[in-house]
Amino acid sequence: MAKPKVVVSAPLPADLRERVEAECEILEVPVGVSPLEKLTQDELSSVEGYLTTVRTKFDEEVLKKLPSLKVVSNFAVGYDNVDVDAATNANVLICNTPKVLDGAVADIAIGLMLCLTRDMVNGDAYVRDGSWAAKGAPALTSDMRGKTLGLLGMGRIGRVVAKTAKAFDMRVLYHNRNRCDISEREGLAEYCDRDTLFSESDFLSVHVPLTEETQGSIASREFKLMKSSAYFINTARGGVVNEQDLIDALEANEIAGAGLDVMVKEPLPADSPLCKMKNVVLQAHVGSGTVETRRAMIQLAVDNLLDALSKNKPEAMVNPEVWGQV
Repeated sequence: MAKPKVVVSAPLPADLRERVEAECEILEVPVGVSPLEKLTQDELSSVEGYLTTVRTKFDEEVLKKLPSLKVVSNFAVGYDNVDVDAATNANVLICNTPKVLDGAVADIAIGLMLCLTRDMVNGDAYVRDGSWAAKGAPALTSDMRGKTLGLLGMGRIGRVVAKTAKAFDMRVLYHNRNRCDISEREGLAEYCDRDTLFSESDFLSVHVPLTEETQGSIASREFKLMKSSAYFINTARGGVVNEQDLIDALEANEIAGAGLDVMVKEPLPADSPLCKMKNVVLQAHVGSGTVETRRAMIQLAVDNLLDALSKNKPEAMVNPEVWGQV
């Protein structure tokens, strides 16, 4: 019996590649390259599985060119690279890698808060460039402990951030489409409306997915609601923010600063105004960027792919209603 053909368009460790090769015929497509640009018509017609990063788009046009496709396994928790409705209509199962990266992303969110409130990035430069020796002690910074953290979105990552924030004696507020009763019962966070979240938080941390509804949903109005002493943190997706409005708010001192692991355009151009602001801490979309977490993610992505193709129920499915039809 012929092995199913699968496309690998994600970094794959040797041992996991051997697992895939044992069960499938692998077709190579570089990361971020559309299969329409790389595969022959015969290959497109016969591909049954796709292991990919979020840099490869799967819209209706692409899905129509892959008539035998059964599963797209994303090497990411996000899946804004996929038109899920179109995939569901085509009976294509979409899988992702939740849970395994929650702690790593939460760590980055907390780290950005600490860097901002204690001015640690500029403090490092102050020592290295001789300013400490020449000018004496730097200016005082602010405490993070005892402040109010607002979480926009209370999913798995938001809950880990809330748990960690409790170690800093922070009051945690959250706003979510649906109330997270368990978080409230455990005393992790208090629910509030969206405007109250922005106006009362000393740190506003974003944990919502990028969807049509959330695209650009944090803009000038939201920044004007925030305290002038508040910090904006985004480890979710850059597209949920109107980036120019954020830049304007920072330049106008409407907020105290921002910590960003994600941006609208990635990599962020070096000439972006954000790169020139000392009250902004930037990271290169590394929320999940630890050896342990990335290994767990690609392991789960491979498991999802192979399980779906062998009729075993994958652990993480975005559109589970398709399961059983692939």
